[in-house]
Order: sequence, then C-alpha cells, then structure tokens
Amino acid sequence: MKLKSLMTAAALACVALSAIADGAIDVQDAWARATVKGQMATGAFMTLTAKDGAKLVGAASPVAGVAQVHEMKMEGGLMKMNEVKGGLDLPAGKAVALKPGGYHIMLMDLKEQVVKDSTVPLTLTFKDAKGVESKLELKLPVATTAPGAMAGMDHSKHSMPAAKP
Repeated sequence: MKLKSLMTAAALACVALSAIADGAIDVQDAWARATVKGQMATGAFMTLTAKDGAKLVGAASPVAGVAQVHEMKMEGGLMKMNEVKGGLDLPAGKAVALKPGGYHIMLMDLKEQVVKDSTVPLTLTFKDAKGVESKLELKLPVATTAPGAMAGMDHSKHSMPAAKP
C-alpha cells in the first residue's frame, strides 16, 4: 500500500501547468520534506533548468503562510540560512539544484502538518530576461528523504514544456 501511495504522489508531481511564455522550465527530482505534528516550517527541493534563462523570484503554497527562496551557506564557521533577495538566477541551459543544505524553497507558518506520502501544491514565480513574470504550478510528493534516494527508485523526474498563455 505504501508503494502505491508513493507512486500516486510521484505521478501527481508530474502534473504541472506552465505559463512560461519565452521558453521551458524543466523540473526534476521535486519533493517536499514531511513534518512532525506542531512543526511550523519545512523545505521543498528540486532541480530547475531554464531553457532560455530566467530568475526564480517567488513561491507560494496554500499550506504555508510564507514561502520564500532560501539559501544555506557557511559564514564565519556557522551555517546560516537567508532569503535570496531579488531572486535566484537560472542561467540558460544550466541545472540549478534546490536541495537540503543549499538553495531551497522554505515553507513557513505551516497551516497543517505536511504528511509523508501526500502532496503539497506549490506555485513558483519566474521572471524572464525582459522582466515578464510567469508562474509554474506543481504538486510535490512529500517524503522524509529525497524520492530518488528511496530504494533506488526515482519517480519524480519530469519536464514541463512551455505553454502559451
């Protein structure tokens, strides 16, 4: 039963609507980390590749009061996490990993527990080189570890071609 739930969640993660007008955003290995009862924040992770280059400028989810693009990095011997002000550059054709310990989407002020084997809706906002804003809607599978790390299976890779508005 667990495998069926995981496969269903992974299949839902492959369903996305894209309003990227000038190119495609490829999303791979998308997932969100499960929480324990009372936990108020979690992370969402994936690898983004913008065909023509773009900037990830925002995120939103109905399960969180606040969603931000964050970065974790070492500063003065301490690991610090901060919001990425101005957006995260996605150079043309170059994969940018959003992963634990690096860039990620931080979901804060959680309105409900993020339960393993469920999905989390997430809307990413991008700007192209001309400043035109577009959105990408995802449903991320929820897991305690990256889906690709589970029993050698990786059901979370998918690509979303551009859709003209």
